[in-house]
Amino acid sequence: MIPEEDRTEEAQAPDERPDASESDDPTEVEERLAEALREKEQFRKMAQRSQADLVNYKRRAAEEVVEARRSASTGLLLKVLSVVDDMERALAHVPEDAVAPGWLDGLRLVQRNLSNLLDSEGVTAIEAQGRPFEPWEHEAVLYVEAPDSAEGTVVRVIREGYRFRDRVLRPAQVAVAKASEREPETDSNQEG
Repeated sequence: MIPEEDRTEEAQAPDERPDASESDDPTEVEERLAEALREKEQFRKMAQRSQADLVNYKRRAAEEVVEARRSASTGLLLKVLSVVDDMERALAHVPEDAVAPGWLDGLRLVQRNLSNLLDSEGVTAIEAQGRPFEPWEHEAVLYVEAPDSAEGTVVRVIREGYRFRDRVLRPAQVAVAKASEREPETDSNQEG
C-alpha cells in the first residue's frame, strides 16, 4: 500500500509541486524555454528531413521497379528480335515457285503478328538507310566506296536496329560510305 503522503504528492499536478517553476529564477526559466524551443526546432527539422528522405526513397524504389521491368522486357525483346530477323531472312529467300501460296501467306501473317507485338511494346525500327552515321544508333560493320553518297552516310543496312521507347535496344549494323581512294597523280613533266 502507498503511504498517504506519497499519494498526495502523486495527485498534485506538476505545476503544484513545491519544486515547480514558481521558485525558479526568471532568467533560468527563459533559458529553459529558449532551450526547449531550440530542441523543438531541431526535432521539427529532423522530422522534415526524415519525411523528405522517405519521399525520395519511395521515388527511387518506384524508379528501380520500372527499370527492373524494363531490363526484363529488354532481354525478352532481344530474343524476339532474333526471331524477327530469321523470319525476314526466310521470307526474303523464298523462291516464288517453290512454295504453295497459302503457306507463304501464313509466314507473312506470323511476320505481321511479330511486328504488331513489337509495336505494342514500344519497339520501333531505327531509320538508317541514307542517313548520316550515328555511333549511338548504328554499328559500322564495313566501309564501302560509294561515289553516289557523301562520306559517312549509311549506304546499306545489314541488320535492322531497334529502339525500345527512348533507348537503343539494338544498334543497326550498317555499311558506311567512305571517300574513294585515288592513286596519287604523277606529273608527266617530271623525270624520275
